[in-house]
Amino acid sequence: MVGLLRPDQALAARLAQIATCAMDEPEQAWAAEDFLDRPNIVVIADLPIRHGVLLMRFASDEAEILTLAVILDARRQGLGRALLDRALSVARERGAARLFLEVRLGNRAARALYAAAGFAETGRRRDYYAVPGGGREDALILVNPLVGDAA
Repeated sequence: MVGLLRPDQALAARLAQIATCAMDEPEQAWAAEDFLDRPNIVVIADLPIRHGVLLMRFASDEAEILTLAVILDARRQGLGRALLDRALSVARERGAARLFLEVRLGNRAARALYAAAGFAETGRRRDYYAVPGGGREDALILVNPLVGDAA
């Protein structure tokens, strides 16, 4: 079961732990305390909070997924898709016309998840992500226009 959580500082440590476990570069994974006190932030997580979290923000008629993280042991079980589906629903309910996100070019599993949910590439940020072992990798900017039926 996934649900909306009221963003507050009490959540920051647990959300950071999940995100850090799910990221390639843990030191860059999460700055929840920078976001959770803002009124335009929505947190979606599995309940109780154990395996996955999605953080998104709203601005005008757009929404952006800042982080979608599922710990390694819980992957390939539908949690990422459930979090993403809930984010799409919340974005539509709040009147967003588009939902954006960035994904590392080499993250094939995430790219497949986003494509299946109706996201398409709209741009690229060169050398955006640090990769394990050194080097940089592009970020793809994806958008879901949030029109029509849910993906």
